Amino acid sequence: MDRYDVVVVGGSFAGLSAAMQLARARRRLLLVDAGSPRNRFAKTSHGFLGQDGVQPAEIMRQGLTQLSRYPSVDFVHAHASDVSGDDAGIALRLSDGAEVGARKLILATGVVDELPLETMMPRWGVSVLHCPYCHGYEVRDRRMAVIANAPGTAHQAVILPDWGPTTYFSQGMFEPSKEEAALLTTRGVEIERTPVVELLGEGTAIRALRLADGREVPAEVVFTAPKTRVSSSLAEQLGCAFTEGPTGSYIQVDQLQQTSVAGVFAAGDAASAMYNATLASAAGVMAGVAAHRALVMEEATGSRDRP
Repeated sequence: MDRYDVVVVGGSFAGLSAAMQLARARRRLLLVDAGSPRNRFAKTSHGFLGQDGVQPAEIMRQGLTQLSRYPSVDFVHAHASDVSGDDAGIALRLSDGAEVGARKLILATGVVDELPLETMMPRWGVSVLHCPYCHGYEVRDRRMAVIANAPGTAHQAVILPDWGPTTYFSQGMFEPSKEEAALLTTRGVEIERTPVVELLGEGTAIRALRLADGREVPAEVVFTAPKTRVSSSLAEQLGCAFTEGPTGSYIQVDQLQQTSVAGVFAAGDAASAMYNATLASAAGVMAGVAAHRALVMEEATGSRDRP
């Protein structure tokens, strides 16, 4: 079994950022990635300083190229399917049959999105979006719809008029509070309570929303909050604590991205209620630095955290 100082599972923004800190600290590490990042549906990344308008795949390609210059880094294209921890450290089994050991583990596996309507999926990342700050500027001045799918969605409708005329669809389940309704009115947002049952339009385009009563309401862009679930079972296998967020549960971490299990860190969308490329990258940096610090303290004191 190959043994590493740290194994990072997940090679998108959080995982790459964590790996970079450890590579520069000259630690032997393995980056495991299956090649299915959450952002693969988006054509470009926005609001990420220095990378605005660049394809997510290109950002990750650049990151991998830069990491490959560090001799202590190994890469493997595989799923990390099983994990266990004991006094000897952490053991991972990969989908290619390999087994690897690590002193510390960083989980940057991301999440899977579950959309409320079947007709949203072909349009996901193009005309059906989740983050106004990530995509709002690119769809500015179009007719926008917010389809509620979680508590607090009305807040999204409050901020969207800065990008275009907005209608809030409560779906008959997420009625805005009195205060929210007042804000929506002040911001010029229309409120529609009849549920949306289908998106209409050719290909990835949207021309209208069909409601349960048969009406068609013109719209060109839809914002919604997908339900999310952590895309890997590794944290659950290790017994990491989870926290319930607005769209689903995520791995509980402290300010250093340490999970409830010693020696295991988590970063990115799998460990946050807020989804943003910059936030994911920053959390990855913190996880990498914290994992390195844990290694240093372990070596200096002769004691180790046990998962």
